Amino acid sequence: MPEPRGTRPTTRNDSKACELNRSLRLAVPVLGLSVLARLLWMLLSKNGMNLVDLHVYVDGSAALLTDRLYDFTYAEKTPDFPLPFTYPPFAALVFFPLHYLPFTVIAVLWLLAIVAALYVVVWIAFELILGKERMREPQWRTAAVWWTAIGIWMEPVRTTIDYGQVNVFLVLGAMLAVRSSRWWLSGGLIGVIAGIKLTPAISGLYFVARRRWGTAVWSAAVFGATVGVSFLINHKEAKRYFGTLLGDADRIGPVGSVWNQSLRGALSRLLGYDVQSGPWWMAAVVVVAVSAFFAWRALGPDDRLGTLIVVQLFGLMVSPISWSHHFVWLLPTVMWLVYGPLRQAPGARILAGYWLVTTLIGVPWVLSFAQPSIWTISRPGVLSWLGTVDVLGVLVLYVWVMWSGRLVNRIAPQADLSREPATRPAQ
Repeated sequence: MPEPRGTRPTTRNDSKACELNRSLRLAVPVLGLSVLARLLWMLLSKNGMNLVDLHVYVDGSAALLTDRLYDFTYAEKTPDFPLPFTYPPFAALVFFPLHYLPFTVIAVLWLLAIVAALYVVVWIAFELILGKERMREPQWRTAAVWWTAIGIWMEPVRTTIDYGQVNVFLVLGAMLAVRSSRWWLSGGLIGVIAGIKLTPAISGLYFVARRRWGTAVWSAAVFGATVGVSFLINHKEAKRYFGTLLGDADRIGPVGSVWNQSLRGALSRLLGYDVQSGPWWMAAVVVVAVSAFFAWRALGPDDRLGTLIVVQLFGLMVSPISWSHHFVWLLPTVMWLVYGPLRQAPGARILAGYWLVTTLIGVPWVLSFAQPSIWTISRPGVLSWLGTVDVLGVLVLYVWVMWSGRLVNRIAPQADLSREPATRPAQ
């Protein structure tokens, strides 16, 4: 006999709701266990409290009001490379209050803050892909929990936690800036995070690409204000930093180490010497810049996350040093490949799988055991090529976007998730 009208849809809806509830009931404990595992590792393992970069932030910032801010080094856990304070004086001002707290308290709060920030990064990534309205649906709230749990174990986030780094917070600042339509808020966020660590200034290119000229100008003005504050607080050390220390890659760390996944690091390992800003590096920058430009041009006009990813990966490539833990942007990249407007293009899942596998394994971490020291540049050719895992991945991604973007935007410009129309993101 035919089923009564309305029975089948109700059954399907109930089944879907039950499945979502089960998924959420599983996702939350998985995320909780992941956080607990990291917390127990930090508190109970021999090296769990190393957190060398957090030590630099806390101990180094304590010298903010002296003339020894950039003489500070932390060598207790890194005797082969005493770590100096390498950020602008404004960063020392931001970190300064931390040195009044017990370090264990700071470390635990830092871990929890990183996880919370990562969850917001995932949430905003979904908003930029789907629109804010779709994030009210239980399936996407559940997906945000799952992707946060996955992200914790990707090498960029994993090592950010290990070192007590600031990367996830900087990514969050840029994501919040892109999410907002208020020019003063977006520009202010970029200016402040660039004042803390110079590399986020590349985010200004996003606003140029989106023709948000006022936001781009305001971000530069706010960054200039952070420089001015630095000179007001400690004129001598600010002059020292912006006059002589800025751009000194050797002070930041070993350029040729496999942990450095920038163009300069990859080329230096392939050629056996530090290429610095010589012809090889300049030629590579031109190639990457042209690829990034045409990849951006191939994106749809509403693809804000895609544009942001193209810009941020370009910044990581051209920076003298981009440690593997700087590549937190690979988590939004994987999400964009899986759920974004080009998700149905051939190769999207393959690229997403490439980034997931290489970051969950931690290829630079594995290869680090094969390098005789962090300072030795010349290495066997196979290891050098394996050490280009992120550089080659970015180049392939740009080429794929150039091809797939034009293809998808021409053939199926209205394609949406699950073959349903997604809410158009607000501009």
